[in-house]
Amino acid sequence: MIGRKDVEAAWSLIRSHVRRTPTLELPPGFVRPTLRQPVALKLESLQVSGSFKGRGAFHKLLASKVPPAGIIAASGGNHGAAAAYAARALGHKAEIFVPTIASPTKVARLESYHAIVHQVGAVYAEARAASEKRAVETGALTVPAYEDEVVFVGAGSVALEFAEQAQFDTLLVAVGGGGLIAGCAAAIGEGVRIVAVETEGTPTLHEALRAGRPVDVKISGIAADALGASRIGVPNFEVAQKLVAESVLVTDDAVRRAQRFLWEELRVVAEPAGATGLAALMSGAYRRAAGERIATLVCGANTDPGSVA
Repeated sequence: MIGRKDVEAAWSLIRSHVRRTPTLELPPGFVRPTLRQPVALKLESLQVSGSFKGRGAFHKLLASKVPPAGIIAASGGNHGAAAAYAARALGHKAEIFVPTIASPTKVARLESYHAIVHQVGAVYAEARAASEKRAVETGALTVPAYEDEVVFVGAGSVALEFAEQAQFDTLLVAVGGGGLIAGCAAAIGEGVRIVAVETEGTPTLHEALRAGRPVDVKISGIAADALGASRIGVPNFEVAQKLVAESVLVTDDAVRRAQRFLWEELRVVAEPAGATGLAALMSGAYRRAAGERIATLVCGANTDPGSVA
């Protein structure tokens, strides 16, 4: 199983290609009157291409031999944008497959990076199947969204960076296919409590942990485009099962409130997935212990700004 040294090696490789994103500490009582300890936020929403996904995409391309056909990726939007951005930056072609539920904002971002965009299928799994078929036809390098250790050790670099910038006992991480939480857990999970947060409509890891193995989950709701993997990745689950301390679920309404809070109080734009960790704190879905230092990632901002105002 991967560990901290793997994430450190990935971080060294990608460091010059990604941003060191800022952190923000909310004072005691700022999020909820009952939260008497500060909360640290990492604004990974300011990362290249608008989400943490840039870290994993750059690591996959830099650690691989990319053929003349370029790269192919399937995504709810954020991973595709990251893969397309990294491909353009490194001089490679990119084809990206997204489901029809992908937001117009994310599709526009993909096209701005000169990727060929295919909208296929109602959910991520169908877009992924189409991308795999196309990769066989063209010989392009497949860049998986999450079920790939090379990708998620790159994503885990955000946890190493965050731990340098703030002190915390517990890190709340939004979960889709499990790449971000697996990378974060591998990076700092031996010393920091890692908590998974999902919406009630996207409980992929929650159900897998309950079953003791990856299982298929029906996906719906506000965060389905970004947290919409219907089955947790196998290597991701192996890391999560060992190092994730707790899994909690939040409602779509709680996510909307967290989005509005980030905009109205901090002028930070976050997509639903990006506000999911904070939603667990604001709603009380996660209850901190006395004196527990909490941190969470605002992991993506690829949404229409008007939707959070």
